[in-house]
Amino acid sequence: MPEAPATVELNDARLFLNRELSWLAFNERVLGEARNGGLPLYERIRFLALFAANLDEFFMVRVAGLKQQLAGGVAAPEADGLLPAEQLAAISERAHALVAQLGPLWRGELLPALSAVGVSLLSTSSLDATWQAAAREHFNSSVFPALTPLAVDPGHPFPHLRNKTLNIAAVLRPAAKGRARTVVEATQLAVVPVPSVLPRLVPLPSLAGHAYVLLEDLICRSLGDLFPGFTVEHAAPFRVTRNWDLAVDEEESEDLLASIQDDLKRRERGATVRLELDAGAPDALEEALKKALHLTADDVYRSEAPLQLSDLVALAERDPRPDLRVEPFSPVLPPILRDVQSQFPVFAQRDVLLHHPYESYDPVVRFIEEAADDPAVLAIKQTLYRISAESPIAQALSRAAENGKQVAVLVELKARLDEANNIAWARRMEEAGVHVVYGLLGLKTHCKVALVVRREAGGIRRYVHLGTGDYNGQTARHYTDVSLFTSREEIADDVTALFNMLTGYSVPPKFKRLVVAPFALADRLLQLIERESERARKGEPARIVAKMNNLVDATIIRALYRASQAGVRVDLLVRGICCLRPGLPGISEHIRVTSVVDRFLEHTRLFAFGARERAEVFLTSADWMPRNFFRRIEVMVPVEDPALRTRLLEEVLGLSLRDTAKAMELTGEGTYVPVTPHAGGAGFRSQMAALELVRRHDESKPADARLRHTPGPAEPSVTRNVPPA
Repeated sequence: MPEAPATVELNDARLFLNRELSWLAFNERVLGEARNGGLPLYERIRFLALFAANLDEFFMVRVAGLKQQLAGGVAAPEADGLLPAEQLAAISERAHALVAQLGPLWRGELLPALSAVGVSLLSTSSLDATWQAAAREHFNSSVFPALTPLAVDPGHPFPHLRNKTLNIAAVLRPAAKGRARTVVEATQLAVVPVPSVLPRLVPLPSLAGHAYVLLEDLICRSLGDLFPGFTVEHAAPFRVTRNWDLAVDEEESEDLLASIQDDLKRRERGATVRLELDAGAPDALEEALKKALHLTADDVYRSEAPLQLSDLVALAERDPRPDLRVEPFSPVLPPILRDVQSQFPVFAQRDVLLHHPYESYDPVVRFIEEAADDPAVLAIKQTLYRISAESPIAQALSRAAENGKQVAVLVELKARLDEANNIAWARRMEEAGVHVVYGLLGLKTHCKVALVVRREAGGIRRYVHLGTGDYNGQTARHYTDVSLFTSREEIADDVTALFNMLTGYSVPPKFKRLVVAPFALADRLLQLIERESERARKGEPARIVAKMNNLVDATIIRALYRASQAGVRVDLLVRGICCLRPGLPGISEHIRVTSVVDRFLEHTRLFAFGARERAEVFLTSADWMPRNFFRRIEVMVPVEDPALRTRLLEEVLGLSLRDTAKAMELTGEGTYVPVTPHAGGAGFRSQMAALELVRRHDESKPADARLRHTPGPAEPSVTRNVPPA
């Protein structure tokens, strides 16, 4: 077996990629889908909006955190050796390069493509007389009354601007001499917030197609009306991004919910970390804004594309033409769960697996709704991490409590960017009689677990749902995830013990089947990796396939390097951040890393250890990151049903490994290159293959055969797609 050169230590910083730069590489792959001319036009615009929204959160959390470290004098490097200041410099260089791509993409490709299908997004300077009159009438009647001009002078300090809101900065000069003494006889800065309550796209009358002007352009055109007696020398849209992370001291807080509510109010006062500015703004205006916001040149991002690109998805909402968007699809309801009066008898007989969004999320919602109304159900316990605004699950839990059942729900108040929504639901459920708790001190509860306790003829039976995604029906239509329903006694025992730990004072138990972080998950994964390494050293078949969102943990990465050195074939399907360098001779030459960015967000966490029939498969809520291993409550569960285990190997891991249409492969240098089809072969798109496979099962299999499905000759084979070393 190949061994690493003796001079190379596995803790050498050169063996690790930087976390933040790896994330930016992921977002570049999202931007790549916006550049993909083979996609429908509105799908390209959706990816452009996703890129911008992702970048917002990156600055609000990751860049803000690095700036806090720098201000606090933190000098600890990451595994790759970069200090906070070095990371910020590298981020600035890479992020500026990405933002520089937006202008050519928008003006050179997407705007002409919109125009070609009869959608015009016009500048106010290009409006003809009819459109000018319409724009003027709309401004006077619907926009002007909602505007608040804000002067900036010694008597009017620079206003506090809300996070991620559009504003207009204007440089003003008195129009004439002889004005009152209270008017400063020099240029002045003024700010006009763009009202977020008004539609960003202002429609213009058009005989054919759709014509719009952006709201901020309309306001800029009429700024003189807001500042009579002044000439507007320059005006430009801008936008600020603030530190949006919470800093709650749980040990000092007597009421966690109240503390987070207070901190949410303070969040709007977070330090500014980024200034986005229209590319045409004069340098003097940029300097004035930098000074007022306490930013440096590295913090300023000029763009030729419109700011706040996420608003542009409204173009698709106003235009129903099917040829401009992806084909709609309806998730399939597995035959075994159709036309059944109750799901519980099905789950009592066998484990049931769902692959979302290809298979419907409705059975998960029905699991809780049915339990809420079933007289035989005694208790429901559930974790909730990100709750949708109109959550049918939260409503059912409230109804269950009102029906007299014991209902305990752990609501994670610290789910980043969803804190306010979770607080609102926590209050509503408490009012309905639900026992709402907020988890263990110092830990986020990130696992996705539900337990239903039911009285049946044979005694008490417990039903469990475990998933890789949140209990959120909205994201379930756009994220790939896996759900497992089971009534296995040992798993039910473990889930019962888990909830007793979360809601009470019990010491973490020794779990029978579940692996729970922060107590044992990292160690168990290291054991599994080492087991495969030992098998390879003995000349036995050894294999690791792992699908996750992010791979960051340095200890796990070093274990994977040792596995590669031992000869283990390792395939990592990592959608986002990957700090491991694959393909290094003597270090990671047996490791391959690919990433798929496609119509659905790859969100499944699924791990397989072992070759062929020896493969053990686990599903989990956890990525391979220090926060998941040591700062969160996470659950990993083995899939014990042989048919379901084979299905996961074939239809989730196997299809992903075959992708040559949307997959990108990570190189040892940290760049991503397209995975090319075999000579003469067509590109294989794993997400569409998964959708077609589910449809084919639905059309051709009776209920029992659907559950016990094994691949036929024309379908992907586990031994082909998950080969041994």
